Amino acid sequence: MRCRKLWTSTQTRRAKRSTLKSAAIRLLSKTLGLWVGVTIKPDDAAAMIAAAPRPVCYVLERESKTDLAVLSNVCTQLNLPRPERRLNLGGRRADKAYFELILPKGLFTRRAVRAPRILVQLVAAAAAHPQFDVDLVPVAIFWGRVPHKEASLWRLFFAEDWVLVGRFRKVLNVLVNGRNTLVHFGEPVRLRDVMQDGMNEQRSVRRLLRTLRSILRAQRASTIGPDLSHRRTLVAQLLKTADVRNAARGEMREHGSSRRAALIAARKYAVEIAANYSQAFVRFMAALLGWLWNRVFDGVKFEHVDQLNDIGDGAEIIYVPCHRSHMDYLLLSYVIYRKGFAVPHVAAGINLNLPVIGRYLRKGGAFFLRRSFKDDALYAAVFAKYLGVMMARGHSLEYFIEGGRSRTGRLLPPRTGMLSMTVRAYLRDPKRRVVFMPVYFGYERIVEGRTYIGELSGLPKKKESVPGLIKSTISVLRSKLGMVHVNLGRPISLDALLCRHNPEWRNAAAGPDSGASWIGAAVADLATRINVEINAAAAVTPINLVATALLATPRQALAEADLERQLELYQMLLRDAPYSPLVTVTRESGADMIRYAEAMGMLERQQHPLGDIMRMNAESAVLATYYRNNILHLFAIPSLLACCFVSNEGMSTADIHRLVRRVYPYISMELYLRWDETGVAAVADSLLDTLAALNLLQPNADRSEWQRPASTSLEAIQLSVLAQATIQTLERYYLAIALLLQSGSGVITQEALEERCHLMAQRMSVLYGLNSPEFFDKSLFRNFFDLLRRRNVIQATALGTLAFGEPLLTVAADAQRVLSEQIRHSILQVTLA
Repeated sequence: MRCRKLWTSTQTRRAKRSTLKSAAIRLLSKTLGLWVGVTIKPDDAAAMIAAAPRPVCYVLERESKTDLAVLSNVCTQLNLPRPERRLNLGGRRADKAYFELILPKGLFTRRAVRAPRILVQLVAAAAAHPQFDVDLVPVAIFWGRVPHKEASLWRLFFAEDWVLVGRFRKVLNVLVNGRNTLVHFGEPVRLRDVMQDGMNEQRSVRRLLRTLRSILRAQRASTIGPDLSHRRTLVAQLLKTADVRNAARGEMREHGSSRRAALIAARKYAVEIAANYSQAFVRFMAALLGWLWNRVFDGVKFEHVDQLNDIGDGAEIIYVPCHRSHMDYLLLSYVIYRKGFAVPHVAAGINLNLPVIGRYLRKGGAFFLRRSFKDDALYAAVFAKYLGVMMARGHSLEYFIEGGRSRTGRLLPPRTGMLSMTVRAYLRDPKRRVVFMPVYFGYERIVEGRTYIGELSGLPKKKESVPGLIKSTISVLRSKLGMVHVNLGRPISLDALLCRHNPEWRNAAAGPDSGASWIGAAVADLATRINVEINAAAAVTPINLVATALLATPRQALAEADLERQLELYQMLLRDAPYSPLVTVTRESGADMIRYAEAMGMLERQQHPLGDIMRMNAESAVLATYYRNNILHLFAIPSLLACCFVSNEGMSTADIHRLVRRVYPYISMELYLRWDETGVAAVADSLLDTLAALNLLQPNADRSEWQRPASTSLEAIQLSVLAQATIQTLERYYLAIALLLQSGSGVITQEALEERCHLMAQRMSVLYGLNSPEFFDKSLFRNFFDLLRRRNVIQATALGTLAFGEPLLTVAADAQRVLSEQIRHSILQVTLA
């Protein structure tokens, strides 16, 4: 009887305390509701939690009355069960429906909770009542870390990081950053899914705690980045690894140096490579860059952010953007930070490790690598291990798949060095699933435009320097750069790609050091897929379309009405036959595009009584090739179909298919198109139907024959202009083939032929006014000959010369059917000169 009275008295006191605590939380919630502004992540959090039929118990990272009050307000807002309600435990009722993993130990310190009382009660209730179950919902609350908000410098000192602050600092956080609060709901964890049959209650509690801590750590890492120790600690960790120690022993044997000297060299390399990430510096730069972008850009558009949300927490994200400008580094980190994701560590060339500047780039997450380190095994071992440590810690990475900036506006062939190290690091220690995120940058005016044109024309590349950087910064601040687009592509799962190349890749025999050929094939496949997915997320701006239209005319000039019609034709073509669902296209009318390009200084208006003429001057025309090349791949197949009718009034469907099938592999390799060779015929049929719907082609009744419109019609002119997007590429192919045929089989080496093609194309560019520097880009000829060799159209002899036979003659004959007689004669005239 006495025991029952004591138990009843205890329960009464607990009930009173619970009632008083609930009242206090309600009062605090109402008070905070007047000040705190909340962003909820993910957007569908309410639907995700409400969909489960089980009761909900919330799990907070640390004890905080303010965090609890904010959670209570959010639950009321989302019409979810409140955390301070009493939770039914089968035969009893708990005091609350939440618990914390970390509790205060004193005024300024904290301690981890070994086993929260309510969690023990939940596990006991599940063990006693087979029908009882509950969903544990991890909730992370971040003060001062919210997307779409411009943080002041004062707020930066109090924003969220990995340090678990005391009560006084928390009060300051609420006062300073209360308007910028992020509430991150994790996926519910079903209690019985974690508890295993036959496991006792204590082990079940420990397992649940491990699971919940892991989820909350992943939520924090995905929002503010992982907890990175100081660079000195990281360097010391690298020097202790077996791979670096083995490489140091190899250095000792090769150079006869002492062990101490080898380790000193390894430490020097590690210090040269490693970032020195500072969350406070990143916050400061976010504010500074926000001011900078508002000054130089009309806006920064970040599209398809849902691709990041779909990846989920716990994955290692590796951003692989195209490389247009030095501004790419800053732009991507900025938009990712503003959307509420962790800033990636960026692989930067050692040429950017400038005095003073390099130090601050490291604080922003940059780590540096040399252009080549094949001959330095110790450096390679240190860098590979650093990359592996960063991946194991879960920090997102960023590196440019092209290696350097594109000077032509096209994607460069991928460099596989970083990709190979990433794949091998993952194979060595596959802790976190790895997802590659392709990123497309679209600029309406690029700062380095004139520099790129000069380099393509033969001028030497200028070395980066502090004075040069200051000069460039001043130039940027004075520039009007229009809109910039940052589009995310479709994520690429490394696990899925590895399984396609070797389903047994997780076995030891398929390890990274086995020398298996399939690893190299997987890396090459991954590199190509990344470039393809970057292009599949292109952004089409008015500047791109104006450049594409006017560069297709002989003097880069069109009547305003004709230009307007051509721009709207391109727009309709991309809308009615979309290249990819992730391509974004401007919605402005043709007239608005013309006015915008004129305001950007790209177009000049020449007034005329019969209608104004829009034209480009010589400098603008050369720069416009860069913006046209950004989206050239989107018009590759439509333009190739239009090319079939440049010198032919009609053509059969079978002949069109054969020509497309013959040319497509070379265009696809150059522009990284998304279709494989077996599916391109269906793509061609779909585009023929679209061209017919736009009155650019006319089919017969059974669609076995196609005719172009009457040569005097507007549609015929539009079709001819559309063809010009690809005609220069075909001219370049024909020039290369003509020079090889002229030299003869087995006579000339590939290097000599590449040089001859480069000089002849340069000559054609001068003679015929081809304002397109990439027309004589030697690397494009090299890639073309490499593909001809891989497809066995030409062969390398034992002497290193190029031999050919009937297949090359067939390709040349097909090119003659597509190119006009005037173009063929022009090419032959240059080659025979």
